[in-house]
Amino acid sequence: MKYRDKAAFEAWQRLIDDIQRSTPVDTSLTPQQREQHRRKLEANPVEWIKFFYPSYAKYPFAPFQVKAIKRILGNDEWFEVLSWSRELAKSTITMFIVSYLALTGKKKNIILTSNSKDNAVRLLMPYRANFEANGRIEAYYGKQPTLGQWTEDEFIIKAGASFRAIGAGQSPRGSRNEAIRPDVLLVDDFDTDDDTKNPDIIQKRWEWWEQALYPTRSVSEPTLIIFCGNIIAKDCCVVRAGAIADHWDIINIRDKNGKSTWPEKNTEEHIDRTLAKISKLSQQHEYFNNPISEGEIFKDIVYGKVPPLKQFKFLVIYGDPAPGESKGKKGKSFKAVMLLGKKDGRLYVIKARLAQALNAEFIEWYAELLEAVGGKSNVYCFMENNKLQDPFFQQVFRPLVKQLRRKRNISLFIQPDEDKKTDKATRIEANLEPLNRNGLLILNEQERDNPHMKELEEQFKLFTITLKYPADGPDAVEGGNRKIDQLLRRNDKPITEPATQRARTNKFRI
Repeated sequence: MKYRDKAAFEAWQRLIDDIQRSTPVDTSLTPQQREQHRRKLEANPVEWIKFFYPSYAKYPFAPFQVKAIKRILGNDEWFEVLSWSRELAKSTITMFIVSYLALTGKKKNIILTSNSKDNAVRLLMPYRANFEANGRIEAYYGKQPTLGQWTEDEFIIKAGASFRAIGAGQSPRGSRNEAIRPDVLLVDDFDTDDDTKNPDIIQKRWEWWEQALYPTRSVSEPTLIIFCGNIIAKDCCVVRAGAIADHWDIINIRDKNGKSTWPEKNTEEHIDRTLAKISKLSQQHEYFNNPISEGEIFKDIVYGKVPPLKQFKFLVIYGDPAPGESKGKKGKSFKAVMLLGKKDGRLYVIKARLAQALNAEFIEWYAELLEAVGGKSNVYCFMENNKLQDPFFQQVFRPLVKQLRRKRNISLFIQPDEDKKTDKATRIEANLEPLNRNGLLILNEQERDNPHMKELEEQFKLFTITLKYPADGPDAVEGGNRKIDQLLRRNDKPITEPATQRARTNKFRI
């Protein structure tokens, strides 16, 4: 036996042994009691799964998983796409559903396909292993392997359902179980990262699905179709399937509030540890169904040396407060404060503060950046403030600024930026992309290792018109750049001059 074959056999035997150990049978039950128990379990599919697959279903089901099980089992004719993040068990939940349908006689002919024959066989392996070694399935439904029809890529269980694994591009014709056409089509890991880079491959694979695999189903009999796959590209087979499915279930590792969608299994600490080891781009691809291409808009991020601050006519500190208090909550908006200067047509991001922070911390950033200038140049301070934000500006930020002035004995006055703004994404692209393209948007090379500047770089790299990743940092840079251009045209005096009386009489300054 070759080493590869021996390793595969040993892995298979370990799987068989694990399944046998995890499915002990209560031998004290009479046949009548067991039959009664079986009917009770079949009436409640979630409990059926927990009983027959205890080693797989070792964590409590998340609400979205229970909904999917009930939704799919509640429809004989159904097309579902499961775009669940890694670690949310989309293939395992699908195995539970299909095994239930096969063992209860509701479905008779199952085809499982993937990007290759080998991968399809690998995905079919846990089905076959459980039908072969699961003691509870044997006790309640009988021995499932059938003589002469039990291979790694094709088998028929005692309950009468046939299973077949095929790879994309192979011929599925003739996939009948006696007179029954395929009534379950499973598509798992159909797209690959390399394939999505070539539109011709995606088109060819989709045509195979539409013209070869899908037509194997019966027109007159109900068919279940399940696509399992994440959104790894703007155009891939999963996206095309989702567009026509009866239901497209998109679930990320964290919800919109930044909380784990399956906390019983994936704790916040576990998610943090896992995501910390990969780039933001990879995080979005693998765990958030967000296929961003790095550098879609801002092709290259330029770092350079900032001229001495005294050479700038003036500087601007511009802040975007973001709604709410969201320190440490993943997925929330970022608060941003940028120290910016413009010289010879070049926009310099001298220092950045960009994080999910508290309101008091946000105001502290203004003081930090103002003190970093140290009087070497005049400074204007602005904060984004539209009509919806104004009550918060007046009631929350004004008192915080007054408190900070007393605490740090600093001359800090912030003007609200009440300019009417156009669409955020197009505004950032229109006003900053030309600067970036011409090498005129420059991040301070001395701040390259600062986590705030790193986050700003990431937000520029991952910026898209659809804002699939936060863009609060670029938004603040755009706002500051706009104010600089206005001031250059107006040539106003800086508000950090000792004009305390003027500040007191002007209700728009804080």
